Amino acid sequence: MTKKNRKGTLFVFSGPSGAGKGTLLSRLFSELDDLGYSVSCTTRAPREGEQDGIDYHFISDEDFKRHIDSCDFLEWANVHSHRYGTLRSDVQKALDQGRDIILEIDVQGALQVKEKMPEAVTIFVAPPSLQILEQRLRGRGTEDEQELQLRLKNARQEMEQQEWYDFTVVNDDLEMASSQLKKYVQLHRQEL
Repeated sequence: MTKKNRKGTLFVFSGPSGAGKGTLLSRLFSELDDLGYSVSCTTRAPREGEQDGIDYHFISDEDFKRHIDSCDFLEWANVHSHRYGTLRSDVQKALDQGRDIILEIDVQGALQVKEKMPEAVTIFVAPPSLQILEQRLRGRGTEDEQELQLRLKNARQEMEQQEWYDFTVVNDDLEMASSQLKKYVQLHRQEL
């Protein structure tokens, strides 16, 4: 659905860790053409199965600081004791080529993007409840208890911010949430 002579749309996805953003985005990419994904930088170590340059750009604290000092990031934040950031040049290049871009970032980063690019479309993915979120986090088994508690604390704070997003999808039923998300993105792309 590339539209000639138009700038792409930036879609910003946020939500608590374990809300299902990755699953919903995987479905969205498999069902819609011409969506690009901006690969964020992070200082955390890769999880099992993650690949550098595909899931994240895994960089050192020193490299991350150099990017901050050079104002290379569209947004960046400290999340769960690690730094995450989106390189402005990656996003701008794709948008200038007319590609729609997906950013999957935390609430802090989404606020920064919305300030710098008010035309960005913000989408919040929410779990049905904090109890279900905790079950999901425990079920994936990727965090120790201390990190899990930090993620749950952050989730409460993140969910308080969802009111300023353009759209919220509650990921209670995967099929329904996926359908709602797809329709919303398609509708916004058609408006342009």
